[in-house]
Amino acid sequence: MAEPVREELSALAAIFCGPDEWEVLSFSETDGAVFRILTKAEGFTDTDIPLQLVFHLPLSYPSCLPGIVVNSKDLTRAQCEIVKEKLLEQAETLLSEPMVHELVLWIQQNLRHILKRPEAQGGNEKCSSAESMAVDDGLWMTLLHLDHMRSKTKYVKTVEKWVSDLRLTGRLMFMGKIILILLQGDRNDIKEYLILQKTCKVDVDSSGKKCKEKMISVLFETKVQTEHKRFLAFEVKEYSSLDELQKEFETTGLKKLFSEFVLRLVK
Repeated sequence: MAEPVREELSALAAIFCGPDEWEVLSFSETDGAVFRILTKAEGFTDTDIPLQLVFHLPLSYPSCLPGIVVNSKDLTRAQCEIVKEKLLEQAETLLSEPMVHELVLWIQQNLRHILKRPEAQGGNEKCSSAESMAVDDGLWMTLLHLDHMRSKTKYVKTVEKWVSDLRLTGRLMFMGKIILILLQGDRNDIKEYLILQKTCKVDVDSSGKKCKEKMISVLFETKVQTEHKRFLAFEVKEYSSLDELQKEFETTGLKKLFSEFVLRLVK
């Protein structure tokens, strides 16, 4: 990545140096940098609202806009989307210069004004764009493998909430010690799910302390093909045998996926 971007990342790490304020999620010379910032901003009731801001700085940044994902336990999904839109609008005025810190300061100062707007008052989901509604064009599928779940009930409820908020479908599958998550939906929503999965405290460690998921792997990702079944909902399913799990994959047109990626987990 360009030296100015490296310098910006270094500056951000120094600015957001409090506990859990800053975390680099990925960094590469081909995909750029993805990092998370935890901050707070005053809401319309004069109370602080926690914000999780995930930024993706592509290789062409800052000549292009950063990718932004907004999450908060105190905001609806629609409100998070509106905040994201306003951040991107502000980012357009800052092109060609480092902007992440400016964007964080801006949302801290303007969140309450954004939430007072009529479009932010409703709790309904925003309509999908024409692009994501196109048949198959935005429909992707990802298979994830989890090493374990210590707090299974809480973990499952959290996964169910995330997929519901992101309008994803698929399966959470348990077979012995094997735990798989099969997701279908818009590719950007799947990416947002992965960010949540890696940045939120979803499980507990051996001492019972809340912890993030550090042992998740993406086994497979592809655009949904004509032979693949379209899931209409997200279901949690338990399988008593490998044959039963295999049949699930075969009936959904994923026999090859099972042979190449799932079987190796039991060897």
